[in-house]
Amino acid sequence: MSKNKAFMFSMGVIAGVVGGIIAGVLYAPKSGEESRKELKDTVCDFYDEHAPQIAEAKKQAMESIDLMKYRIERQFRKLNNSVKSKKMQKAKELEDFENGNENEFDY
Repeated sequence: MSKNKAFMFSMGVIAGVVGGIIAGVLYAPKSGEESRKELKDTVCDFYDEHAPQIAEAKKQAMESIDLMKYRIERQFRKLNNSVKSKKMQKAKELEDFENGNENEFDY
């Protein structure tokens, strides 16, 4: 399994576990105050147990975001340069056309 697929799978597992915990606590037949305290305790325990994995997942996510930003910026620069080049080419063609027409009417 590639690194990116493994990362996405682990993020899915974490999200599923957290979602299951939250759903279980919210649908439990307890008062709101008890449910909130239990939810907070459960999430804090989960974080304490999995802090290194969560930190690594966050680091990988930030690296992926930075890489995507770099790639998007690079593609934007290429596109922008291409547009500028086409504009300059059209301006040169227009200038050549205008100069050609002026020469035709010079006597």
